Amino acid sequence: MKTILVPIGSEKSGVSTLQYAIDLASNVGASVYAIKAFGAVLRTGSLKKFDDVLEADAKTILNTVLQKTDKKGVQVIAKTVKGDITGSIERIARQLNVDLIVGTFKIKKDSRVFLGKIAANLIKNTNVPVLFIPYEYTFKPVNKILMAIKSGYIANPKVLEPVQDIKNSFNATLDLLQVYTPDVRANDKNLNENLDKIKDSLTTTENATIFQGILEHINHFTPDLIFVIRRKRGFFARLWQKGRVYKKDFESRIPLLVLKVAE
Repeated sequence: MKTILVPIGSEKSGVSTLQYAIDLASNVGASVYAIKAFGAVLRTGSLKKFDDVLEADAKTILNTVLQKTDKKGVQVIAKTVKGDITGSIERIARQLNVDLIVGTFKIKKDSRVFLGKIAANLIKNTNVPVLFIPYEYTFKPVNKILMAIKSGYIANPKVLEPVQDIKNSFNATLDLLQVYTPDVRANDKNLNENLDKIKDSLTTTENATIFQGILEHINHFTPDLIFVIRRKRGFFARLWQKGRVYKKDFESRIPLLVLKVAE
């Protein structure tokens, strides 16, 4: 893991999110890119100057966030970018060959929502792993990882690289939870050999959804980080497709890292 991208929203959430990314980067040996997007005004005349105002505001927020974080010797590169936030993240992630995107989840306007439209679109439209952290979450070493899956099939072992990197960097234990849902297929129960090698334990459970499986077992595992896989079909694909994720369908109070498998 060499490059971590952090989209900055508000100043308050930006400080905690960037600090978490820096703390993580200091442990895995990565660099951090922080970006703040500002909207584009396409009109002519005096209103065109509004772009300059938006950019100035974005720079102010970004600089304030940088001043309030402890860099810990990590290379942090910060830039403002013109355009919508989702498109800007996707574009920058491709240009910089980003290994991980770190964001936060907090929806002020609707307490029922776990992840909003920007987060859902980001997961749907990029192949980069996305790590979501709770609002104002303070970093702590990752000693225990819980990875929840339904299918043990993984076509490309590169998908597991973030798991392996974090596990090795923190010398963490990896508890694998395989959830057999009602639509599980026989070949789903076969475990990928690379995943089998890096796991420290395997627990199988029968539940209606992966989320219910996590809820049933999370107090037993007490993880510091949860990994899940978003596939083209299945529970998480349907979950993100709604445009936002409601807490009744899925919620996590600890950092959640979403991997994406190309099928």
